[in-house]
Amino acid sequence: MSKTPLAVIGAGAIGRTHIDRIGRSGNLALAAIADPTDAGKALAGSLGVPWFADHRAMLEAVKPAGAIVATPNATHISVASDCLRQGVAALVEKPVADTVAEAQVLVDVQAQTGVPVLVGHHRRHNPINRRAREIIQSGRLGQPVAATALATFLKPDAYFDVAWRREKGGGPILINLIHDIDMLRFLLGEITSVQAVASHQARGFAVEDTAAAVLRFASGALGTVMVSDAAASPWCWDFCAGEQDQYPRQNVQSHFISGTHGSLSLPDLALWNYRGERSWHAELTLEQTMVHKADPYSWQLQHFAAVIDGREAPLCSALDGLRTLQATLAVHDAAVSGHSVQLAL
Repeated sequence: MSKTPLAVIGAGAIGRTHIDRIGRSGNLALAAIADPTDAGKALAGSLGVPWFADHRAMLEAVKPAGAIVATPNATHISVASDCLRQGVAALVEKPVADTVAEAQVLVDVQAQTGVPVLVGHHRRHNPINRRAREIIQSGRLGQPVAATALATFLKPDAYFDVAWRREKGGGPILINLIHDIDMLRFLLGEITSVQAVASHQARGFAVEDTAAAVLRFASGALGTVMVSDAAASPWCWDFCAGEQDQYPRQNVQSHFISGTHGSLSLPDLALWNYRGERSWHAELTLEQTMVHKADPYSWQLQHFAAVIDGREAPLCSALDGLRTLQATLAVHDAAVSGHSVQLAL
């Protein structure tokens, strides 16, 4: 069986995660690494694959079927656009760009070239979220009316030794909450307006350490999201979903979705509903779905291969990535301005 050749552009932490998953697969092959650092060159040498300091030289010489863009955020659009113009499908890490205007450039280039883009919001590939989406779309919850997402955790002091993490734009809204906003969009649809507040009292840095937002969805449902990287707390997806081994697994839930006929908690996929009379005086019934544990990064790469082959449409397109970024930036903008931010879809 021939393997799908994938290049990795950017050999930092997330690039190495993708390289590891490619190596574990049976149907993918690492075609090249493009990274200007000595560490990137050494990694390519240790793996026996071609190394390039410049991604454009790699695209000309290797011509992979797909490329994973794991470079710094500010370069995502230019690098991904180069890939598309060379006919190479791109998996672009999140956030897709620094600004909505930049993300629109990628949407336009994708439309012009017809070459597929997959944005790396990996939680969409977790079987827990796929099953949750099936349950919601099946109507088991009735009309969704409310959602709550918690992302509260404690980053160590050493994390902030890097200067940009103490400055505006380097906080948990754009780095962490974007995952939860994308999850809610995946499960409940488009967000039309955002209200928010933020605080930096816990650490006193220029960047926020805590933020809360109220989201209005196009369906009429409302959502509340809370993020803090200064909280000694277990209530976040990374701790309870078991996606990444570097975090201790906690037996708690972080996301809650309520509808007129039932409610669902995640990641345990506990579904609560009334079997008879629908009333707060009646008994609620609990049923639970147990899905197989799977690594979402591996599933994402398998999906990317299917997108390249034309067998599947991107689960998170360039436009999807733009809209998640738009909603996340709106949390920041609403917190700064004190006003509700309306989102143009």
